[in-house]
Amino acid sequence: MSITLTQAAAERVRNFIQQRGRGEGLRLGVRPSGCSGKAYVIEYADKIEPEDHVYESHGAKIIVDAKSLIYLDGTELDYTREGLNEGFKFNNPNVKDSCGCGESFNV
Repeated sequence: MSITLTQAAAERVRNFIQQRGRGEGLRLGVRPSGCSGKAYVIEYADKIEPEDHVYESHGAKIIVDAKSLIYLDGTELDYTREGLNEGFKFNNPNVKDSCGCGESFNV
């Protein structure tokens, strides 16, 4: 099982943590939501719990809880800029369907 970051995503994570002044990395998770059933959750991780899985790419850490890992296994997290929009993009091979607005997905 693994989660990877592109160079751009890792750089953004490192910058977030540096600007914030504390934190272990970014916590990725999944919660029930939206018309397709699941939504991604991204937040700062100030602490790594014993049951967490930690992945490191290009010097940045991603922390995932055990319950979310089954939905995120194999995901590559990228950071993109398109025109005025920028943000993290999940390249998740487990997604079978997503809603039209892109806020939720189904596995």
